[in-house]
Amino acid sequence: MEKILVAGATGTTGQKVVNLLKDSQQYEPVAMVRKEEQKSQFEQQGIQTVWGDLTQDVSNTTQGIDKVVFAAGSGGKDVHNVDQEGAKKLIDASKKQRVKKFVMLSSMGADKPEEATQIQEYLQAKHNADQYLDISGVDFTIVRPGSLTNNEGIGKIKLEKKLNEQGEIPRWDVARTLVKSLDNNVARNQAFEILTGDTQIEKAVQEFQVLS
Repeated sequence: MEKILVAGATGTTGQKVVNLLKDSQQYEPVAMVRKEEQKSQFEQQGIQTVWGDLTQDVSNTTQGIDKVVFAAGSGGKDVHNVDQEGAKKLIDASKKQRVKKFVMLSSMGADKPEEATQIQEYLQAKHNADQYLDISGVDFTIVRPGSLTNNEGIGKIKLEKKLNEQGEIPRWDVARTLVKSLDNNVARNQAFEILTGDTQIEKAVQEFQVLS
C-alpha cells in the first residue's frame, strides 16, 4: 500500500479524495490537518493524520510518504501564501523526501491567467505553483478542472491537454481523476483539463497517456 499525503484533506474536494483512497486496494491516505479537532475527525475512521500548515514549515509532512495529492486552497482568502507559496513548500518537501509523484489540483485557465476576466489573482497563483512543479524535478500530473459543483458524480469526463471550452464538473469526478492520476503511468509530467463528459474516468486518463 502506498502512503498518499492529502493536502487540503478537510476541504470539500480533499475529503472526497481521502474517502476514495481509504476504499482503494493500493493506497493508504494520510490527511494533512491544521487543527486538533480535525485530527480526531479522521482518526475516528482509522485514517492517519499529520500536522501541517501551508503558511508555515511543512518539511515534516512528507516523511514516509510515497505520493502527494495537493487539493488545498484558501478559497480566495490568501492565494499567495496558501495556493502559491504553500504549494511550493510542499513541492520542496516532496523533492527532499524523494516522493514518487505529486498530483496537483489546479484550475482551467491557470495556463494563461493573463487572459482571465475573473479570479485572475487566484489563477496567477495556481499558474506559478504549476510552473514551479513543472521545473522541480518531481514526477507530477497537473489536473485542471472547470467550475466545480457539488452535484453527484457520474464517473465520466472529457479530458484534453486543452479543451478550449468552459464548463462544470462535480467534485466527486475531480477527486476520482486525482486518485487515478496517482498511477505512475498516467499523464507523467503532463497537465490536462477536464469537464463533465462521456468517457469513463479510468479510460480517459489512460487514453491521454497513450497520446501524450
